[in-house]
Amino acid sequence: MKRGLYYLILMSFILYGIYYGQTMIMSKNTYVFIHGMTGGGWDWKQVDRLLSADGHQVFRPTLTGLGERMHLSHFDIDLTTHIMDIVNLIHFEQLENIILVGHSYGGMVTTGVMNKVPDKIKHVFFLDATVPEHNMSATDADQNYANFATKNGMAHPPWLGNSPELPRDLPHPLKTLTEKVAYDNPLAQKLPVTYVKYVTDDFAEAQKAFNSSWQRAERRGWKIITFESDHNAQRSNPNALKKLLQSF
Repeated sequence: MKRGLYYLILMSFILYGIYYGQTMIMSKNTYVFIHGMTGGGWDWKQVDRLLSADGHQVFRPTLTGLGERMHLSHFDIDLTTHIMDIVNLIHFEQLENIILVGHSYGGMVTTGVMNKVPDKIKHVFFLDATVPEHNMSATDADQNYANFATKNGMAHPPWLGNSPELPRDLPHPLKTLTEKVAYDNPLAQKLPVTYVKYVTDDFAEAQKAFNSSWQRAERRGWKIITFESDHNAQRSNPNALKKLLQSF
């Protein structure tokens, strides 16, 4: 009888181990990050390391003309170019059920990707990101984009420095801010989305009153989260951001 009880307990542990292992495997996700204006995939290295350490698969491509692809910088780069950077990554890497994460200007690119390949997407995060309506450009969605200094077809926002050190933020192709994005695919409009506004809770209501992206996200019924941070949580608070991105 003792031997039978021993084998019963042993089998229970084995079955639990199999179940736990399968659950852990099933809970791992594939993240695709879309960086903000003037940035690059380099800016998401810390978050990549943290998610990868938990067993997730992470892609952090750099959009054409920026970061390590600065040698391709040209005034003719437009929003379609950046959207196709991500769409082609998804196709060539044969990605399925991805967690698409757009930050800041990356919300424009994210919207276009959602519209083109909704069947490849499991969940979407807009991190302090621009939320456009169908047939809106970045400058339509947020007037601040129209206020940046421009030179030779490139936008030069005030946070660009003069340091020659790499990596760094770089001038941004102006046409990516003026081309309108499509968001008319019914499948894209049904995707589960979490909109994360970086703000202290004390100022959340005041921010919402004049933040059109927040208001659009709310009208669409997206999940709304406020996250205490500056605009670049991937730099200042990567650990908390990692936890948030695993919480959907």
